[in-house]
Amino acid sequence: MGLVTQPLREEHKELISHIEALRAVADSIGEVPRGTLRRSVDDAYTFLANHLIPHAQAEERVLYPAVGALLGAPEATATMSQDHIAIGRLIDELKALRTRLSADPVSDADLKDLRRVLYGLYTLISVHFSKEEDVYLPLLDAKLSPEEARRLFTAMGQTAQAAHAQHGGKASSREH
Repeated sequence: MGLVTQPLREEHKELISHIEALRAVADSIGEVPRGTLRRSVDDAYTFLANHLIPHAQAEERVLYPAVGALLGAPEATATMSQDHIAIGRLIDELKALRTRLSADPVSDADLKDLRRVLYGLYTLISVHFSKEEDVYLPLLDAKLSPEEARRLFTAMGQTAQAAHAQHGGKASSREH
């Protein structure tokens, strides 16, 4: 019998490849032409704004309340919500740095900040996903019926789509 959380595990697997790209972009700073770096940062930001933020909003509105209910403690997911807030701040910082990458020349301080933000996002998001995979998903696998899981993931998908559409594909990280 498969895991009832398999759809979320598959979504995480898809998102992780993009998270790995954050580290690769940070590693490339100073090694690639500025135009290439700018495109890579634009791609990273687009992924974060259009995919990761709606995913986080679906977790906040659907997944975490379900986990809190199963645990009998709604506050049990508060630390994960704090991760979303920290991720949102770093995404906002990345957005500001994207603009400054157009300057000629780009300052060493901006490149240093860009590296810090990208590595920070990579680390924080990777650890966040690991906590969900290692703690929350086994709990859901143990406690949810396949039908309950299907309803949960359908609601998450609808919430993520609505979050994405609400902003015309330009989600705001301030909504976590």
